[in-house]
Amino acid sequence: MGILSGNPKNEPMHYGEIFSVWQFSTVAKGALSFYQAFQNHAGDKDLKKLLDALIDQAKLEIKECDTLLTDNGIAPTPLLPERPLANLEDIPVGARFTDPEIAAKIGSDTSMGLVACSQVMGQSIREDIGALFAKYHLTKTALGLRILHMSKEKGWLIPPPLQVEKA
Repeated sequence: MGILSGNPKNEPMHYGEIFSVWQFSTVAKGALSFYQAFQNHAGDKDLKKLLDALIDQAKLEIKECDTLLTDNGIAPTPLLPERPLANLEDIPVGARFTDPEIAAKIGSDTSMGLVACSQVMGQSIREDIGALFAKYHLTKTALGLRILHMSKEKGWLIPPPLQVEKA
């Protein structure tokens, strides 16, 4: 048996795993904050449901990554304060994020999360960490598809130039 065989939870994390999990937790904490802010700005019911799902996912990622870090003697970054609820009508029109802007931002954020998950999976030598980020990748893929479908249905998607076949 090798030095890194057996229960992965008993194996040490390498520096890349430590930094990636720490960074992922930190980014999830920032995402949670802006998802909560977007919740105050969103008017569309479907968009609000998607933001609820993103908030739940960010909270799960924070909890699991911070537990992993703490169990390995690494201090995670502190949580940001919860955003208070606000009434959409109380936000001046010029200061409000629009639903299409929110959809574009959460779509972009989700796609960047997929890349981050792939990077952690690729560098991990602990199977439990690779599997954790594969789980996050799968969830972000499903959320990204929901965002894409919603953006198409609502007419919020601005496609890049399309190649059109000429006769």
